[in-house]
Amino acid sequence: MNAPVSLHDAWTMPLDQIDVSQPRLYQDDTWEDYFARLRRDDPVHHTTDGMYGTFWSVTKYKDIMAVDTNHHVYSSDAMMGGIAIRDLPMDMRRPSFISMDPPKHDAQRKVVSPIVAPMNLTKLSTTIRERACRILDNLPRGEVFDWVDRVSVELTTQMLATLFDFPFEERRKLTYWSNVASVNTRAGTDIDSEQKRDAVLQEAVAYFSALWKERAAQEPRPDLISMLAHGEATRDLPSRPHEFLGNLLLLIVGGNDTTRNSISGGLLALNKNPDQYAKLRANPDLISSLVPEIIRWQSPVIHMRRTALVDAELGGKQIKAGDKVVMWYISGNRDEDGIDNANQFIIDRARPRQHLSFGFGIHRCVGNRLAEMQLTILWEEILKRFPAIEVVDEPTRGYSNLIRGINAMPVRIPA
Repeated sequence: MNAPVSLHDAWTMPLDQIDVSQPRLYQDDTWEDYFARLRRDDPVHHTTDGMYGTFWSVTKYKDIMAVDTNHHVYSSDAMMGGIAIRDLPMDMRRPSFISMDPPKHDAQRKVVSPIVAPMNLTKLSTTIRERACRILDNLPRGEVFDWVDRVSVELTTQMLATLFDFPFEERRKLTYWSNVASVNTRAGTDIDSEQKRDAVLQEAVAYFSALWKERAAQEPRPDLISMLAHGEATRDLPSRPHEFLGNLLLLIVGGNDTTRNSISGGLLALNKNPDQYAKLRANPDLISSLVPEIIRWQSPVIHMRRTALVDAELGGKQIKAGDKVVMWYISGNRDEDGIDNANQFIIDRARPRQHLSFGFGIHRCVGNRLAEMQLTILWEEILKRFPAIEVVDEPTRGYSNLIRGINAMPVRIPA
């Protein structure tokens, strides 16, 4: 792993030495100055032979929007490189509808979209509230505990088990598979190669294959596995193992990691901005604008990658067909030209949903409303119970340039 670069270097080092793909920047939470420098001096920045190869970094709000909304020029296709900055060998690529272009993307996404239709969200809200209440009521008072494990992971994993109609008592398998799918192989864990990752994920394939056969033999039901098993565009996924696993992982990680880290990141942001925490306690109606501000501030997905299909011009730079183009959502969400006072955490913004965290265009996050609903309900129930929840030490962050993860965060609820 590369050694961290000291913060002051961001403003003095030669531009061609800046490589924002280094996961250590996000683990150490020292990324902000590098992107501020790029937004000021080189908004569409070319890195040559960086930690993750040669690529363009798109750092400004308007340029990210231009890439994200133009799938005719910038491809998500897994066979072209997919949506992550790391380049995988062809035989390790796992297509899913987020790493496909139309028309295949549209057909597969349409199959699962009913899970987050307004009527279904209304039904899910009751379940989420019951679980949030139970989780919060069981938290200890006056002693330090890990908020990530007790609240963030537990609430989102319970929700994920419900969406899949997955055996509830085995729900932490979903957490484990999500962690394995998204962990960086250079992070110093047991998953230190793509081969080891794949070996673990084959367990998920075997488990879901059994559930798939059950659901396919039954009448259609309103859970994700049944939807996929009966969907015209997806019912034959098991015959395409890489694509089968790709779509499962997309739904597991998308339904888990982003909301989990926003739950943790929101509490951290409020603790680091006590004036905003006081404002929230004084006026719980601000939850409706707090939630999108948390999601913007946390930026749970750090980047998304595209590959240029044709030569194009972006921010005054000439992009060549085949070039790797990386949208740094975490930077766009701090762009003062795109969002007023972007470097401040403000829970009563006039336009709180003006952020990039869910993406734009055809790949805008299908579960964005579900994520917001979970956070909304959780904060409604927190404010009913606790005058304050104190973060007592810095969180442990993940070594990743894709998911802005908080792995552990010690907190205390005053007795």
